[in-house]
Order: sequence, then C-alpha cells, then structure tokens
Amino acid sequence: MTINKNKMKLALFLLLLTGSVNEIAAQGKLPSLKKLFKNDFTIGTALNTVQIEEKDAKAAALIAQQFNTATPENIMKAEIIHPQWGTYNFELADKMLAYCQKNKIGVNAHTLIWHSQLPRFAYAIQSTDSFKTFFTNHITTIASRYDKKVYSWDVVNEALNEDGSMRNSVFLKKLGNDFVTDAFRIAQAAAPNTQLYYNDYNNEQPAKRAGCIALIKKIQQAGVRIDGVGIQGHWHLGKLPLKEIEESIEQYAALGIKVMFTELDIEVLPRNFEGADIAQRMKSDPSLDPYKNGLPDSVEQKLAADYESLFKLFLKHSDKIERVTFWGVNDGQSWLNGWPVPGRTNYPLLFDRNFQPKPAFYKVIALKK
Repeated sequence: MTINKNKMKLALFLLLLTGSVNEIAAQGKLPSLKKLFKNDFTIGTALNTVQIEEKDAKAAALIAQQFNTATPENIMKAEIIHPQWGTYNFELADKMLAYCQKNKIGVNAHTLIWHSQLPRFAYAIQSTDSFKTFFTNHITTIASRYDKKVYSWDVVNEALNEDGSMRNSVFLKKLGNDFVTDAFRIAQAAAPNTQLYYNDYNNEQPAKRAGCIALIKKIQQAGVRIDGVGIQGHWHLGKLPLKEIEESIEQYAALGIKVMFTELDIEVLPRNFEGADIAQRMKSDPSLDPYKNGLPDSVEQKLAADYESLFKLFLKHSDKIERVTFWGVNDGQSWLNGWPVPGRTNYPLLFDRNFQPKPAFYKVIALKK
C-alpha cells in the first residue's frame, strides 16, 4: 500500500493541535525519541518517586513511549538508600527496577559516592578507619545488590573543582587523593557485570576536562576498571559550548571509554554563575522569574535552535556517544524550578508541563527524518 507522506504530516500536525500527548502516544502518532535514535545512542530521562510509583498516568504514557534508559533522580543517593549506619532502605530503588523492567527501560544507577546528599551520620564520623568502613560497606552493599539488575553505575559524582583540582570534600579529607580510584576498585569487585562511570558537570570545559582526563588516567594506570565518563550537560540558552563539547567527546573517547550526556537540560532563566553546584544559591527576585505565565515564542524558538545544534553534534559523534539522558520528563519536573532560586518557572526540556512536545522536540526529531 502506498502512503502519501504529505498527508501523514498534515494529519500529525492537526492531531498535535487538537490532541493531548497521551492521545497521540496511544495512537502511535507521536514520534518516539528512543526509536528514532536507536542506532545512534540510547535516550534517557531522570525519574522521581511519583513516576516510579506510577502515580502520574500522563508521565507513565510518555516515559514508556519516549525513553529506553532511566536514572533515579534522588532515590539511590546515600541519604535515602543508606540513612543510618548499617541500615539500608532499598524499597524505592527496588520499585524503580521493577518499573523499568516492566517497561523495558535500562537503569543507570546514580550515585554511589557524592559529597552532597549524604546521611547525617556520615558527616559525624570522626575516625578515618570508621569512615573508610562506611565508604567500603556502602559501595559493596549497594553495588553488589544491583549487579546484573542495573546496566551502569555513576560510581563517583562531582569530585572535581572548576580548575580541575580535587574538590575538598569529606571524602578527600577523610580518605585522601586516591578515594576515587578506591571507589572504582571496590565497585569493580562488587559489581563485575555493571558498567562503571565517572560523572560531573562542566567537565567539557578545558581546565576541568584536563582534571577529569587526569583522574581517569589515574584510575586506568592503577589497573582499575572505568568504563565511561558522564558530561552532565546543564547548559544555558544561547551559550552552548559546542566547541568544548566536541573536543571533550573526542578526548574522552581517545581514552578508550564511553561518553555519556547524563543530565541534559538547557536553562532559559537568568542567573549570575555557571555550573551545577547545588550548594550555590541566589536570592529570590521577580526579575529572575520573567516567564511565570509562559515562555514567549521568541525564546521557545531559541531553545529549539539550541537543541537542534546540540543533537547535530551528538549525531556527528554517535560512534563515541553511548547515551543522552534528559534530567527530567517535562518542564514541571525539572530541578531548575527550585534551584538556584526556589519557586521559579523554568522551561529547560523537550516536553512542557502538560506533557506536550515543544518546538525543541520537533527540531530534534527532524534531524532523523
């Protein structure tokens, strides 16, 4: 049977004008990111507790249709999964695995070692030996439990400063300069069937990239396995560092490891600093929240153009890129609504608060048409 492509496009356009994203998805009309990019890289999203527990039907419909990998937004961070010494809470993590297994979604577990969102007891540990016991037991217990159940772990998250030096975290203070290598060594033993990644933000920038490369080489030279590096991808409208991103893809891949973009969003609201250090804050001011009633079309089109440029670059280097993960399902879920200024209305993703595809979505999928 011959199908008139122009008629199909017109039908899709009319359906988009009149139908919700779930109606479109149910009819199989909304293009699927995971299917369009299946030969290039996996397409992921961050999942929160409401979505994992399937309390949001609209989110559930969109997640199953668009994404083939997922990262837990918070539930595998230490303060939740390891709240007290020797006590672990696997309930939500297990629910996520069951949810993803049901929907044929691979899980990138996040994260074993991070200086932020630690349980209170960890900060209170005084002796080096006790802290090392916590460190070893935490990695071993959690990584071994989920070996073969998750396909990858962000073993260490954000261990570097912007200049590429080691962050003066509680792990550095207690365990010294080799704690990242040690974390990968312990994870390798506990999870031999799981990919092991280092994850950071701004590690596409030259100075931090150099520090990240040095860190990866240090792990490799110690004979310890590291399978990939995650570039978070928290960028700003009109300021995509495309040159630095491309250089980073090439230089990380040259180390013989996989490259991921792990927490992708493009912020449209103003702020006075770069990066994604959650300890940084800005005072609330109306001028910092200019789009409370909706994003102007001019800004929407700029966002679409940025995403188009970014995915063109990703496709150019698809032989080196393993995964592209958006940090959230839709704009309403984004962490950028609450950071660095609480209560703002941000628009950094491909789907709006009603789970409708935005112009940026269509710019991205058009690259595969």
